[in-house]
Amino acid sequence: MGKYSGSETWQDVVPIPQDDGGPNPLAAIAYTEDYSEAMSYLRAVMADNEKSERALSLTEDIIVMNPAHYTVWLYRADVFFALEKDPLQELDWLNKISLKYLKNYQIWHHRQLIMTKIPSIPPTELPFLAQMFEKDSKNYHVWSYRQWLVRHFSLWDDELPYLESLLEEDVRNNSAWNHRWFVVFSRYVDPSAGTGADAAAIKADPEIVAREMEYAKAKIRLAPQNQSPWNYLRGVVKKREGGLAVLRAFAEEFADLAREDEVRSSHALDLLADVYAAEKEEEQAGKALELLARKYDPIRKNYWNYRRGLLGLKEVEVE
Repeated sequence: MGKYSGSETWQDVVPIPQDDGGPNPLAAIAYTEDYSEAMSYLRAVMADNEKSERALSLTEDIIVMNPAHYTVWLYRADVFFALEKDPLQELDWLNKISLKYLKNYQIWHHRQLIMTKIPSIPPTELPFLAQMFEKDSKNYHVWSYRQWLVRHFSLWDDELPYLESLLEEDVRNNSAWNHRWFVVFSRYVDPSAGTGADAAAIKADPEIVAREMEYAKAKIRLAPQNQSPWNYLRGVVKKREGGLAVLRAFAEEFADLAREDEVRSSHALDLLADVYAAEKEEEQAGKALELLARKYDPIRKNYWNYRRGLLGLKEVEVE
């Protein structure tokens, strides 16, 4: 006898078994007995649109067995809101589930739904997210949730110090760089207006642009071959009037074409190729691309040769 069939609490419910295509299904899924029974009772309560404590408890059991079952999560949210349960208690439960199943995105969508019922951010929320990042500093689902949290509770002013601490700890944390971009440049962008090229093209306060340029440059000097701050720096420059030429002298600190053996950053070469091309210095641009294809990034030689072709230059032969 199973947990539910033997329980007085569930005696009035007729379970609905899984239908895999008749009595002799071609490829029935091998569920465990406990999971099959729990799902049979879930189908029954969902068919009756039951919103009860026992239904809520049932969803908890199933989520523990299969935390990726999005239908169960949605039903749990419906039941939770119908019963007007304490959202803080739900967060406590979610914390345990989140730490056990780090890569599950359904958990974070449910957490977001719960958080919409809380008027101000709980004092435990950001410390919990920090705990999640200690487990995995590049967890996409947690970062996406944090972006929503920042916008929903208007936490913009408090984020930069935290991000600076993360980048002090690991300057190569590309997720932290991405979130910094969001915090600095998305504050005044209306998310309902869409994202992408139009949002990226919006010019920013010159003082903020100057600050972010200097910040990225300082981090590049710590690790010149780290691609994240180079990408960030390129993006920041697009937020000002003018082109990449403003970065020419800086990039040449790490890649002097006259001293081929002393290049400190392939990303500086890449940037310089764009700068030289924009300034109609095709020979210099071609030289930077040649160094990339031949010596500093030969695994992408086809791409660098493609870039040379756009300048009307012949391919570099790489052994």
